[in-house]
Amino acid sequence: MLADQNKSFLRFLTCGSVDDGKSTLIGRLLFESQRIYEDQLVTLESDSRRFGTTGDEIDYALLVDGLDDERQQGITIDVAYRFFTTSVRAFMVADTPGHEQYTRNMATGASNSDVAILLIDARKGVLPQTKRHAVICSLLGIRHIVLAVNKIDLVGYDRAIFDQIVADFSSFASQLSFASIMPIPISARYGDNVVTPSDNISWYQGVTLLRYLETIDIKSHHEAAPFRMAVQWVNRPNLDFRGYSGTVASGAVTVGDKIAVAESGRASTVKSLVTFDGNLDQARAGEAVTITLTDEVDIARGDVLCPPDDRPSVADQFSAHLLWMSEDALLPGRQYLLRVGMRLVPATITSIKHKLDIERFEHLAATQLSMNEIAVCNLSTASPIAFDAYKDNPETGGFILIDRFTNATVAVGMIDFALRRATNIHQQHTTVDQEARARIKSQKPCVLWFTGLSGSGKSSISDVVEKRLHARGYHTYGLDGDNVRHGLNRDLGFTDADRVENVRRIGEVSRLFVDAGLIVLCSFISPFEAERRMIRERMKEDEFIEIFVDTPIEECMRRDPKGLYAKAQRGEIKNFTGFDSPYETPSAPELHLRTTGKSAEELADEVLGYLRMKSIAI
Repeated sequence: MLADQNKSFLRFLTCGSVDDGKSTLIGRLLFESQRIYEDQLVTLESDSRRFGTTGDEIDYALLVDGLDDERQQGITIDVAYRFFTTSVRAFMVADTPGHEQYTRNMATGASNSDVAILLIDARKGVLPQTKRHAVICSLLGIRHIVLAVNKIDLVGYDRAIFDQIVADFSSFASQLSFASIMPIPISARYGDNVVTPSDNISWYQGVTLLRYLETIDIKSHHEAAPFRMAVQWVNRPNLDFRGYSGTVASGAVTVGDKIAVAESGRASTVKSLVTFDGNLDQARAGEAVTITLTDEVDIARGDVLCPPDDRPSVADQFSAHLLWMSEDALLPGRQYLLRVGMRLVPATITSIKHKLDIERFEHLAATQLSMNEIAVCNLSTASPIAFDAYKDNPETGGFILIDRFTNATVAVGMIDFALRRATNIHQQHTTVDQEARARIKSQKPCVLWFTGLSGSGKSSISDVVEKRLHARGYHTYGLDGDNVRHGLNRDLGFTDADRVENVRRIGEVSRLFVDAGLIVLCSFISPFEAERRMIRERMKEDEFIEIFVDTPIEECMRRDPKGLYAKAQRGEIKNFTGFDSPYETPSAPELHLRTTGKSAEELADEVLGYLRMKSIAI
């Protein structure tokens, strides 16, 4: 075991289309490197008879496919990690799934790998999923590819077929950023060119797969990149000790080094490097450490420590490549949570610059992204974050996007560069502020956000409320879904993406009206919880009052004041909320108006009663 610790270490993954033999290849490597114990071999022989796909022979794929569903279906679903060693090197291999719906799992395995073994079935050639995996490997910074043309035995070890596959892939990959592509003809089932040279492929004079993995020279980007460490925990056990704990993401830090907080630029000197096993003189990439400083510096969880003369970018807008991994489409304008390092901040995709056609490498216009699509996007975060370009430092340039309601990871991203637009523009502070504007009007500004299905009565109730507020001397302004589409939002349609942008714009206008000291009444279907929440979070506490106008859809269809439901039923209107487009019911509105059996005047009384209780109106 001690000898293993002194060996060089290589992380690699297997990827490619489904049924190309990835698990079988890893099983063969494990078997021939003598990393299978006797009891495991007995179990493997038994499982091969029960689940195997190779007749009476051992099915090496079952060494890796551990889930019952995987064994029964003969596919890989999750990412399986296996450790093995040879006399030369230690390895960690990630066996990733080939099915398109599990592309997110493949990206997970690729994010931590130095080399990718891209398998191709010699009978099928280069497939769309082969290309997708190659693009993802390139985007995630993998620079060395083994093109393993598998099942060469099933095409009679034909050299012409091998050469054609290599030519096809090389032509495709010429636009990707691989430093090397090593083509090797193999048969994972029979072991041809996996560990030992094959007598069946005399025309191939190159190295075996294992020999290549043992000898490839990988220079870790973690060590070459400048020092970066995201603070995971401010360690303050008593008044006499303050340290900043985290794992060194890249580079190295030494006692006596000058370091700075990336976001603020405040600098100090490293006083000590504390670990569980004692103090260190130097900490390198991958080591967990607590850094103490000679000065008191304002540092919090999520801050990035770095050299003062080599700081990362700090910005709240940037361009990035995005791999979308959710079944729900990406909608520009919708707010997600972005995690980069130890920072978790609200973020919005402000625009999709283009999506990538992986077949022809063309840039395609797009208003939304579907699962497994790759695009270049502009993103905006709620507060500035520190980052490097992913190509320079994957540890600080990679991020994930999280759905705010399901907490599911919906995308993985690779930052390209900062957008300096917002950084160079400072918000103008005026002498007359919101408080002064509200004071002269003798009122408390806020947004009354009426949401509900078309025909629910939102606009009617809002109109009555505004009429009564106006009669009592309050300064108001009403925004209605139909009216704004004749001007501000006349360029928008009714797709989900357009609805998100429609509500985002109205939210920004509403915020400006509140800053002017007004009571703003907004009547919008606003079908998605995410956008209503986004507007709420852009306001101060108690400035956003969500009013759910709850009318059963059957009643809305009976009323149908504009004839829209009838047109939707006839197929004349597409993406109509409540009919063929969803409406997400508010989870915790300030007011829940149940309209059945009540007039607009009665419902307006409920709204005004709430405003009196909150001292907004009398």
